[in-house]
Amino acid sequence: MISSNATIIAEELGQGVRPAQVEAALALLAEGNTVPFIARYRKEATGGLDDTQLRTVEERHTYLTELAERRDAVLAAIEEQGKLTEELRAEILVADTKARLEDLYLPYKKRRRTRADIAREAGLEPLVDKLLDAPDADPASLAEGFLTEGFAETKAVLDGARAILIDRFAVDADLVGDVREKMYAQGTMTAGVVAGKEAEGAKYKDYFEFSEPFTTLPSHRILALLRGEKEGVLQLTLDPGEDELYENMIAARFDLPTARSRWAADAVHFGWRTKLVISSGLDVRMRLKERAEEGALEIFATNLRDVLLAAPAGQRATLGLDPGYRNGVKCAVVDATGKVLDTAIVYPHQPQNAWQPALQELAGLVATHSVDLIAVGNGTASRETVKLAEDISALIGQAGGKKPHPVTVSESGASVYSASAIAAAEFPSMDVSLRGAVSIARRLQDPLAELVKIDPKSIGVGQYQHDVNQTALARTLDGVVEDAVNAVGVNVNTASAPLLERVAGVTPTLARNIVDYRDEHGLFTSRRQLGKVPRLGPKAYQQCAGFLRINRGENPLDASAVHPESYPVVEKISQATGLGVAELIGNTRVLSSLNPADFADERFGVPTVTDIIAELDKPGRDPRPEFRTATFREGVEKVSHLTPGMILEGTVTNVAAFGAFVDLGVHQDGLVHVSAMSEKFVSDPREVVRSGQVVKVKVMEVDVERQRIGLSLRLDDEPGAEKRARRGAQPKRGGAPTKRAGSAQKRGGPNSAGSMADALTRAGFGK
Repeated sequence: MISSNATIIAEELGQGVRPAQVEAALALLAEGNTVPFIARYRKEATGGLDDTQLRTVEERHTYLTELAERRDAVLAAIEEQGKLTEELRAEILVADTKARLEDLYLPYKKRRRTRADIAREAGLEPLVDKLLDAPDADPASLAEGFLTEGFAETKAVLDGARAILIDRFAVDADLVGDVREKMYAQGTMTAGVVAGKEAEGAKYKDYFEFSEPFTTLPSHRILALLRGEKEGVLQLTLDPGEDELYENMIAARFDLPTARSRWAADAVHFGWRTKLVISSGLDVRMRLKERAEEGALEIFATNLRDVLLAAPAGQRATLGLDPGYRNGVKCAVVDATGKVLDTAIVYPHQPQNAWQPALQELAGLVATHSVDLIAVGNGTASRETVKLAEDISALIGQAGGKKPHPVTVSESGASVYSASAIAAAEFPSMDVSLRGAVSIARRLQDPLAELVKIDPKSIGVGQYQHDVNQTALARTLDGVVEDAVNAVGVNVNTASAPLLERVAGVTPTLARNIVDYRDEHGLFTSRRQLGKVPRLGPKAYQQCAGFLRINRGENPLDASAVHPESYPVVEKISQATGLGVAELIGNTRVLSSLNPADFADERFGVPTVTDIIAELDKPGRDPRPEFRTATFREGVEKVSHLTPGMILEGTVTNVAAFGAFVDLGVHQDGLVHVSAMSEKFVSDPREVVRSGQVVKVKVMEVDVERQRIGLSLRLDDEPGAEKRARRGAQPKRGGAPTKRAGSAQKRGGPNSAGSMADALTRAGFGK
């Protein structure tokens, strides 16, 4: 039997998703199966739902379950009061959001005694009906018949009657919902600077005179406005639009004679301005914040996925350099497996300027350990340190050795890792400052394996991550990391405990046990050995086995993504072709001739067999792209070195709703505004670029004083056209003046000033 939740979620997912697929997914999740396992190995059951859809199923099921529980509580509470009618029950049962449910419950909620309650207790409710039934009568005359203790004057009586009528407005579920939706659809957010905060709040100057409809406000702008308000710089106003529109809605809902009764018209106006506009405004603010958080989480998740799945340089000896001036350049050499071989601190830059000693010492390390790559962190003194790495490479080349290739690497989160418990456990006797150099070297070899050791919020690819719901942020980012790790697969014989923790079904305790077992008994030679790891039971084995790889083990399938439970299918293929498993692997000619349906049965359907054949063709295929790095132009090391018209290569460091930031090697990321990304209209920058991508850009504008760099992906654009393009790309918003994104992101902290992008940076983007 298909549950109502499954039907609702299937409709929301669209794309032909059937309720039976959702129901199957929910059943598998309820059994304790992980999302990566279901997505990869239970396609027959779910009809091929991917990991993103499965996480949506899980989240929406949780929401709908909470809604059902709250619905039961509301029904019980109203029934206990003896006020639950069949009509009300029906309305509550079909309420499809928590907001609608609370609107219906509002009149029955326990609340503090209000002016309306006091007026009702004084017997003024009949007066309200009289005033409405006799709109031409004198209100004061009618009120005289209701003078009583506490309401000794006609004005007090009429005020009491008005309070009762306004209370009716405020607890009418349909009216409250309609007003809220109308305000959200037609209202406008306006902002102004708090008097005397102009200098202090300069980073928010794009919002000192600002107005934009709620419906067009992007997530980053909403969060910037809310942060500016929180810091006491901005004063925000939610303008609902013309009062008359809402007052007419109220009058129509209650069939009030406002045209004939001044008292009724005043009550409607007063009720709107003192009750509904306030409650609806609070709801709209909450809705805007939720929308902004959802957008920010989506951007963060997408950027994080791109960074985690960035191309690995592979198992190559690497020298990691963590740049610095006064405190020196921290250096660490790691071998092809990431094991630390040597460390050093050199002082090539100011104030010591010991360039030659540093060059000689590091060249010696490179030669001694046959270093292939030099990873240079992209923080302070980065370009100067890149020059040092280039000189090292040239010196090695002159001596007849193999020249190591310098690569600039994002060092976001390296300092966080250095001081973490994970780093302390890994390098208990190593100086904290040197641990960052190790991390920089390793993240070039394998970004995924190294970055899983760092809190995702510290990787520096998000937008206002400190302003969004932290529970939702952690849940979203953990899901991204889990999906990325399992998409790539993990070598169980080389993986660290933090990396193993991200494998489906592996808890932190199990990860530690796997490493301990490996240390005690030596390398794993088959997946079957995993069953000997303490506390790794049948369920955990089922979830994790397909994602753990054992290279050069007893069974060649153990190095692939074929799940052990599917090995019998491979045996059938082997028997049918007359080839051994080892002969089948990589045999495209034979594998491409197979019909998956011939090997399907009740347990393993065509989708699974199709995946098995594809995996046999290219076992353990890494979904990550080929390793490539941007080449920074010689002599272009500072913003002042840039001139409009230059065409440069750079790396995308961050993608936001309004554009993408690009590292050109000048200590200041430039901005490619969304309007300068393509000749065609681009609604989402992620359609064009992703974090970590190497791109060619043209410099369109440079503001050295404000450290602003405007870029374009359209290499035929003329300098100066960027501003015009941005202006032309702005959607019409009913004449409301808006401010658009500017053009720079300061790396290493929110210190730039000026444009919208500057404000974003200073407000926390990229932290």
